[in-house]
Formats: sequence, C-alpha cells, structure tokens
Amino acid sequence: MAELEGEREREREPVAESVEDKITEKIHGGDSSSSSSSDSDDDKLDAVKSKVFRLFGREKPVHKVLGGGKPADVFLWRNKKISAGVLGGATAVWVFFELLEYHLITLLCHLSIFSLAVLFLWSNASNFLNKPPPKIPEVVLSEKCVREVASGLRIEINRGFVVLRDIASGRDLKKFLAVIAGLWALSLVGSCCNILTLLYISFVLLHTVPVLYEKYEDQVDAYSEKTWIEIKKQYAVLDEKYLSKIPKGPLKEKKKD
Repeated sequence: MAELEGEREREREPVAESVEDKITEKIHGGDSSSSSSSDSDDDKLDAVKSKVFRLFGREKPVHKVLGGGKPADVFLWRNKKISAGVLGGATAVWVFFELLEYHLITLLCHLSIFSLAVLFLWSNASNFLNKPPPKIPEVVLSEKCVREVASGLRIEINRGFVVLRDIASGRDLKKFLAVIAGLWALSLVGSCCNILTLLYISFVLLHTVPVLYEKYEDQVDAYSEKTWIEIKKQYAVLDEKYLSKIPKGPLKEKKKD
C-alpha cells in the first residue's frame, strides 16, 4: 500500500508542474502582449503628434515662441491687470499724440521743464522747511553696456544685410516673393497711416492675436493646414508654367559645385 501511494504522488508531481508551467506561460504571454500593445500605443501617439500641422512649423508652445518670461505673460494675458494696464497706456499715448496732435519734442520739453522746476524749488525750499533735499540719482552709462548694445545692433544689421544679399542674388525664389509681397502690403498700410499708428496697431495685435490663437489653436491649425496645401498646389502650378523657366542666379550654381 505504501508503495502504491508513493507511485501516485510521483505521477501527480509532473502533472502539477505542467499545469504551473502553462499558467506562468499565459501570464508572461499576457504581460508581453500588454506591454507590446502599450508600446505600440505610445508609438502611435508620438506619430500622431509629429504629424499634427502647426502654424509656421511651430514646435514649441506659444509662450515659448514669444520668448517666455514676463513679456510673454503680458502678451498672453496671464495677469489681466498688468496686460490691461500696458495696453491702456499704449492707447493713451496714441490718443495723446495722434488724436490730440501733441508733438513728441514739445512733450519732452514740457516734462523736462516741469521736472526741473519741481526739483529746483524743492531743493531751495528744503533749507527753509528744515527737510532733507531730494535725492537725485546719478545716472552713468558704463562703457561695457554701450559696447554690448552696439555689438548687438551690429550683429542684427549684418544679419539683415546677409538676408537681403541672398534674396537679391536669386538663391531662394520663395523668400524673394514673400519679401516683395510683405513690402508691398507694408507700403499699402503706410499710405493709410503714419508710423505711430502703425506701431500702435502692431502693439494691439501683439496683445490680441497670440492669446486668441492659444485659445483656438486646434481650429486655427486645421484651417491653416488646408490653406497651406492649397497654396502649395497653386505654387506648383505657377512654378511649372513660369518660375521654372527663369534662369537661376550664379551664386546658386557655385554653391552646388
């Protein structure tokens, strides 16, 4: 009897081991399939994100595109009181100079006269009133600051000259047409308003367009994608009929060599 029971226990052990092996295989197989499915889902999400069309090929958030920091916060109305104050101040300046026809030189002279008169009277009256005189700060421009500003201006001016040279040399036809169209549109705007009004309009657009674009980003990008596809189709037709027949500039041939 003892021998029979020992043989039965030996027969049960491999059966139990085979059952355990099957269970572990199923568990590991499920884990691998779930991990592979999750990986495939992540890959799909990344692919979808990479295929999303963004206006002007933008890859960063609007806040980063505007430079980040406090200026971007003002343009995107992160603090409504500060943004409204800045926009209200710009509006007051525009009304003051444009509608009331106050001149800049006259304003600066009047402000200087008022400030100097107040400080002069305060300084002389302090001796009679036994009060301390006004503390007038000493303003001195350091040589380092002036050099940094001049160096920055020089770099930007040279960069502008390089861009103009590339456009005039016939390297990039698209850039040439874009610049011509931009200058033509700017000339039309300039014929309708002066420089102050143009600056004010630009300032107002900076305070309205980015925040509206950030709010309706998906809708604007979808519409922009359709418009851009149509523009590329029209440009392809124009290039095939006319632009491809225009001889290229010599600098482009040298660059290829």
